Amino acid sequence: MISIEKDIERVLISETEIAKRVKEMAAEMDAYYKGEEVVLACILKGAVTFFSDLVRLVSFPVQFDFMCVSSYGSGTSSSGSAKILKDLSVDITGKNLLLVEDILDSGNTMSALIKLLSSRNPKDIKLCCLLNKPSRRVQPITADFSGFDIPDEFVVGYGLDYDERYRQLPYVGVVKPSVYKK
Repeated sequence: MISIEKDIERVLISETEIAKRVKEMAAEMDAYYKGEEVVLACILKGAVTFFSDLVRLVSFPVQFDFMCVSSYGSGTSSSGSAKILKDLSVDITGKNLLLVEDILDSGNTMSALIKLLSSRNPKDIKLCCLLNKPSRRVQPITADFSGFDIPDEFVVGYGLDYDERYRQLPYVGVVKPSVYKK
């Protein structure tokens, strides 16, 4: 047991369930892109574990890129504004762009990001997220490829964090409220 696991109330999605669903999502993407080249943009830091597993399973040609967008700080809910800390380095003009995100929550960050990236004239923009929290949605946005719908609980693991901790857990777990309600 990892010492931080004492802070986890329960496992919401197991390592096995994640691996199975990521494989299924890669197959869905393969069917959609049909061998076309795609710029896969990982939204740092939370999506890096998911991104790493996913890219090894797709069969279409890819270019990797990374963006770092902050909207949470050290809190448990989105601030409602997106701050770009690291922008794409690849020119996406005329290219397929697939944003790979850990969790789609309020939709504020992704809506702002997609609006910004659309102005760069990509051929196509699609959104892929491991976790979807539809009950928290504020913006009218949906993921084109989605792993799991989850309830409105604060989750960590498999790349997701609370105050930069818990990312290394191999599953998605619900954090005990006593951890973040101090």
